[in-house]
Amino acid sequence: MNAVSPIINTNKLIDKFGRQVTYVRISVTDRCDFRCVYCMSEDMEFLPREEVLSLEEITRLSKAFVEMGVTKIRITGGEPLVRKDIVNMLADVAKLEGLEELVITTNGSQLTKLAHPLKEAGVKRINISLDSLDADKFKKVTRVGDLNTVLEGIQAAKKAGFEKIKLNAVILKNRNHDEVNSLVQFAMKEGLDISFIEEMPLGAIESHSRQEAYYSSDEIKRDIEQQFELLPSTKNTGGPARYYGVKGYDNLVGFISPHSHNFCDTCNRVRVTASGLLLLCLGQEHSMDLKQVLRANPTDLNKVKEALIESMDIKPKGHDFDMTEQPVIFRHMSVTGG
Repeated sequence: MNAVSPIINTNKLIDKFGRQVTYVRISVTDRCDFRCVYCMSEDMEFLPREEVLSLEEITRLSKAFVEMGVTKIRITGGEPLVRKDIVNMLADVAKLEGLEELVITTNGSQLTKLAHPLKEAGVKRINISLDSLDADKFKKVTRVGDLNTVLEGIQAAKKAGFEKIKLNAVILKNRNHDEVNSLVQFAMKEGLDISFIEEMPLGAIESHSRQEAYYSSDEIKRDIEQQFELLPSTKNTGGPARYYGVKGYDNLVGFISPHSHNFCDTCNRVRVTASGLLLLCLGQEHSMDLKQVLRANPTDLNKVKEALIESMDIKPKGHDFDMTEQPVIFRHMSVTGG
């Protein structure tokens, strides 16, 4: 006789440092229609289909997380919008009782056709990657991306009426660091928030030296303050960004600083890769194979919850990013989940 799985009564995921996990980033694919230099190599070998979580498995996993106190789920990739039937899955996840925010990060390439369906599915907020407003630089950073397609996608997202749209820009010295103020000006003009991100040393890359290309949040902030007055803000979206207001505008500028101002002490996040690996820290290899748990227990959500509780014991205190080493972590950002 098969043993009956005990009912899980706790509704919280709390690690050994007392931090509660309320935010989960789930990658639905490692594939992308761009090849950004900081995210993946030019010739990527993507996962076979059978190694990627099905959309049904992602929905089940989302349900387990939400029933254990997670209030925010961000869907990522690769590029999540290249996954077939993604909109239907999002609609299912959005209906989960207790989920306060379903958000998505995208490169913007598919938004002209999918922005309105995403809004209708229940996606509340959307982050759009935009590293350059110069078509040639944009092509160099993304290798294959078209700037005009992304700009049109941003307009489509605005028309769809999301609660909030934010731009994300990864800044690389001598690649796009001279565009910081242009990007701020564009965001303010369009009524959008913008976050500047220090490059994260994930995966081996050939296009540049991460140490040479590193441009800190402090340098970015210094550049912005040459043209704009930044104002202290208590705004918090539940993620790692530190936000500032901009005098004369209603929108915010944020900084995500895994190196210069790491956010480990207040970490409330875990990530799930497209292959179902639960990453307890972006910059460490502590992990748990949730795909195995999901597939071994297709009708028993309590087994999944047990695994999530167990995983809290291996969530580390923080990462140890070191720009002098390459790579610190061998998995690419596209595999990790952007």
